[in-house]
Amino acid sequence: MAAHLVRRCCRRLLLPPAPPVPPPGPALRTCPPRWAEGPQARPREDGAEQQLRELIQGASNPQELLQVSRGPALSSNLAALAISRLARLACEQRLDTESIRGDPRFQRLLSTVDAQISQVWNAPLLQLLRSLPALGLARGGRPARSVEQEVLWRLRRLPLRQLVHLAEHLAGQGPDGLLLPEVLRKLELRWTELEGTRTVVTLMAKVGHLSPTLMERLEDKYSLDNAQKLSITQLCGILVSFARLNFQPSSSEEFFSMVHEQLQGQEQQLDTHLLTDVVWSLCVLQQARPPHLRQVLSPEFQARLRGDTSPRAQSSWLKLLHINATARLEAPGYQGPFLPPEVLGGDGDRDKDKEREKATPLQRGLREALPGALGGPDLIRHNVSTVYGWDIDAEAVLDSDNKPLPVRDFTAPHLPCSEGTKPLPPGARRVAVLRWEFPQFSSRGRELLGRGSMARRHLRAAGFLLAEVPHYEFLELKLERQRVAYLKDKVAKALASDTAGDMATDTAT
Repeated sequence: MAAHLVRRCCRRLLLPPAPPVPPPGPALRTCPPRWAEGPQARPREDGAEQQLRELIQGASNPQELLQVSRGPALSSNLAALAISRLARLACEQRLDTESIRGDPRFQRLLSTVDAQISQVWNAPLLQLLRSLPALGLARGGRPARSVEQEVLWRLRRLPLRQLVHLAEHLAGQGPDGLLLPEVLRKLELRWTELEGTRTVVTLMAKVGHLSPTLMERLEDKYSLDNAQKLSITQLCGILVSFARLNFQPSSSEEFFSMVHEQLQGQEQQLDTHLLTDVVWSLCVLQQARPPHLRQVLSPEFQARLRGDTSPRAQSSWLKLLHINATARLEAPGYQGPFLPPEVLGGDGDRDKDKEREKATPLQRGLREALPGALGGPDLIRHNVSTVYGWDIDAEAVLDSDNKPLPVRDFTAPHLPCSEGTKPLPPGARRVAVLRWEFPQFSSRGRELLGRGSMARRHLRAAGFLLAEVPHYEFLELKLERQRVAYLKDKVAKALASDTAGDMATDTAT
């Protein structure tokens, strides 16, 4: 017994002392505490902190939340929770966020968070990232930058579930900032950890267009090997995501064979809008078959949408116009049915919405430069709504010498009601000016997304030469004379391309 006691004492005396705990401060930012790596290591809250947490979670108005800033037990973690709760109440009750931001008690909450932000748990930190913009704080301001910087420090340690939620949130804010590219890189590296078809489908829909590499890996994860695990709704979600991105799987033939097999006989399970989305997606991806077209273009199917004025129904009607255009322009063996003439391009609500819509800088610049490039109002038709469901910024008719002709004198099969009666003269061609805004491109490249790609195909098939004006080219030109010259050059290139195509055809013949 005495010998055992001596051994224990010797062990304690001979072991080196434990290193001292570093004081809180900037050093903590370079090495976040262990509890920041996962919920299993979070520190326990004492009674006062737990009471304050319950007060924050149960608060029903901003004043109750702002009062907690005076609490002696307030930590940076609880301050973050209070700010997130404030943002939620402001959204639910439509409160004046300016008065909240100007309150000294709110500023005290922000200061508490900023002073020890490394002590905020992961979940409240990510909530804070969403809450600050909701309260009107600028993304480039000090509080938001401090939170973004802390999230950057922790990205490697975030659980995959939180990383996925973060990617979804950031994707909805646009491509600005350094955080989203870093999140996408982490997902590209950790894609093998993804589990569950719901997560994979969600990532495809939300962030797939931001990272082609991630999209390919998600495709491998799923869509082929686990096809039997996908519900019909999840399969439709993948298909719609592919169409939105204009994404062709690496095993395209195998994938679409699986899609057609899975969809066969299951269409009746889908509601009207989802079935419209699915057939529209097949049209975008050039995989629509006559049975799909017949099903949604039938009078019985159209009757389901008639009288429905909801935004979802308006979107489905527009997609039906695109499907009808596919049937007429890209399905030579298809015999009908088609949409009746009275619903083609006659969407008065869509025209009113266009008039109310605020013009973009690209749209305004085009309006100012087009007369100088193509002629006066008699020679150009502006803001054309076609029977194909696509809008054209401007339309002109050029004769065989490439001189503009009065566009309203000639028949226009692309309009619901043609103004002119003359056929186009021999050698004359129609030119459509199309603007491509930023949202119509994948954010990491200059490839059109699915909707724009289908519009381009349809208008070309309808006989138009396209002068395409992407935002990243046109908005770089600051002077009107530069923009006029640019548009003239675009039209000239479209004409030259058409002439070269005719010559190649003649040579082949």
